[in-house]
Amino acid sequence: MDEAHRGYTLDAELREDDLGFRNLEDYLSAYKRVLEYFDATRIALTATPALHTREIFGNPVYRYSYRQAVIDGYLIDHRPPRRITTALSQTGITFNKDEEVSIIDPRTGQVDLFNLPDEVGFEVAEFNKKVYTEPFNRAVAEAIALECPPTERGKTLIFAARNDHADTLVKALEYALEQEYGPQPHDLVEKITGTVDKPLDRIKAFKNDPRPKYVVTVDLLTTGIDVPAITNLVFVRRVNSRILYDQMIGRATRRCDEIGKEYFRIFDAVDIYTNLQDFTDMRPVVADPGLTFTTLLADLERAPSEEDRAFVRDQIVVKLRLKLRRLEGARREALETVLGNLDELPDRLKDAAPAETLAFFGQHPTLAATLDAVRPEGRGNGVFISEHEDELLSVEDDYGATASPADYIDAFEHFIRDNMNTTPALIAATQRPRELTREALKSLARLLDENGFSEAALRQAYGRARNADIAAHIIGFVRQAAIGDPLVPYATRVDNGVRRILASRDWTQKQRQWLNRIGKALKSQPVGDPELFNEGVFPRDGGFAVIDRDFGHELDAVLKDLNTAIWDSHAA
Repeated sequence: MDEAHRGYTLDAELREDDLGFRNLEDYLSAYKRVLEYFDATRIALTATPALHTREIFGNPVYRYSYRQAVIDGYLIDHRPPRRITTALSQTGITFNKDEEVSIIDPRTGQVDLFNLPDEVGFEVAEFNKKVYTEPFNRAVAEAIALECPPTERGKTLIFAARNDHADTLVKALEYALEQEYGPQPHDLVEKITGTVDKPLDRIKAFKNDPRPKYVVTVDLLTTGIDVPAITNLVFVRRVNSRILYDQMIGRATRRCDEIGKEYFRIFDAVDIYTNLQDFTDMRPVVADPGLTFTTLLADLERAPSEEDRAFVRDQIVVKLRLKLRRLEGARREALETVLGNLDELPDRLKDAAPAETLAFFGQHPTLAATLDAVRPEGRGNGVFISEHEDELLSVEDDYGATASPADYIDAFEHFIRDNMNTTPALIAATQRPRELTREALKSLARLLDENGFSEAALRQAYGRARNADIAAHIIGFVRQAAIGDPLVPYATRVDNGVRRILASRDWTQKQRQWLNRIGKALKSQPVGDPELFNEGVFPRDGGFAVIDRDFGHELDAVLKDLNTAIWDSHAA
């Protein structure tokens, strides 16, 4: 089973006594039943395991994380998220008491006018879900146009809140690009959702063709789609699921060497990155939402014990609260004429004995059917339309707990200085570069990543705060923080190191050729150790054993000398 996290439903909690009045089929997970039908070993694959994944398949037997794949060079890292700030995202949107507002029914498109009995406010998390705001979307589109120009290599994927919101963003981005760069091809920006004609063909075009270069989606491209050329992700939609968020981020992690993709960028217009909460380990509630009041009342009547009756009564109370919130207008007034204050009714039933709930519905025999017929309508299901003006204020890097690139660098330097003598990887990088191995480099990268520091983020921070050369390697950043080594582009370090080694002694012509080839290989695999010869063109030439023979069986020492030549500060 691939994408095993999608088995979202577990068996619901079912007490033994419930079997006396409930159908067992209502509680069993269809997903799990399908799996158990086959008499076979089940192997589950997922990049984002959740609690329900472990409940169904057991604990993972093997883990290979995104961060490890970045460290190993199989996936691409991202730079610190860029926070898009507008005037409205800072202040929110407020409608005043007695203000006449337009509210649209998203199902029918009908717009009605309402006078608000109370003040209503919306934070940025609710934009484009509970309140439509074209000025906010125009400001976000302006930021996208400025940050992701059409001449830039790579593509941009934008996540919208709903289908009509995607249409709004497409129009706003087309306008912003034309305002900034002049007339653009008609197919530069496109919406790809389940509502468009032949969506799979459009996804193939996004992956393989030069255009569209910007795509707006809702759910279709959030998971399972591989478009390596995506270099920018834009969130104009808040999500509260860590699984979904990680899957959405995964759209940009693929390598794309043909366009020189070294990192990807995240643009956050709805404060998703800093406010996202991890719901991965929250056990899902799988009670059947389709149970009607009529069914629940029959359960209440059949329940054999007082505990069972209280259990059913509580479900009736919860369902009643939801229905009454949706009940408005003439229907609500008619029910209140018969039943009294509806807002107090759930609490009255909650505090009474279960038998009184049964008696209450018995006194009003049509009430259950009336409540079952209630559907969301009017303003309760409508979306506010805001005409509040908005403007783009800033697009800035978000370094999380650290407020700025300078703060991020300061935190990094303190971490390195406090730990440079505590772990073998840091000791090798700062004091004994001769002993560096690929495994030590991976260990170093893991250590830094666990403490919130990545090469992509450091490059961005040093580039912005100190105007430093951001082509330096992670080892260069560590040595700069620990001992003040100058930040030098890594390719320059390798070239200088190879020149120093070539000049250090008399080499044979064959050995000089090997050293130049090793230097080229080290520009993509930055540590010289025997593992280097297990990949690329070296295995074809006999690998380490053959090349070691050409160096008089001293290749291991030569590689250590080369590491020293590259990382010694004089290599600059």
